[in-house]
Amino acid sequence: MLQLILGGARSGKSRLAEKLAADSGCAVTYIATSQPLDGEMNERVRHHRERRPPHWALIEEPIELARVLRENARVDTCLLVDCLTLWLTNLLMLENPQRLTEERDALLQCLGELPGEILFVSNETGMGVVPLGELTRRFVDEAGWLHQALAERCQRVVLTVAGLPLTLKGTAL
Repeated sequence: MLQLILGGARSGKSRLAEKLAADSGCAVTYIATSQPLDGEMNERVRHHRERRPPHWALIEEPIELARVLRENARVDTCLLVDCLTLWLTNLLMLENPQRLTEERDALLQCLGELPGEILFVSNETGMGVVPLGELTRRFVDEAGWLHQALAERCQRVVLTVAGLPLTLKGTAL
């Protein structure tokens, strides 16, 4: 089952995904896409690590998400990807602009063939004002298009606001 959990910053989306992973009855592998490049981001990563059970496997992959999913998806495994917007940022910052298209297409192509449970966490960015800068506008556009494509392929899509899940598609939580 593929699930997409969207929400704003500090909306409870990661906590919900972690609960769903823990309740899945499967072995859990947490796939972290962040690249902690400063003290504040290091603190966020530390906070996430402390919340996760110690027996969960961890893979840190900032770019090649489709490859990691293909290599680790199993019938008895739950993969939790946190988060897609950090992954998208990593791709936007690469010198080769074609990598974003290649990696996004690879991700979308592999989804139908992956066994097991897969939870994607991502920041909903399209509910505010249009950003002023070209890069931030492109980020919002790319995130919106990625979310639409994933939502189409996922069996469940949830929007999390103030810690409360609102099921947009699939079985309600």
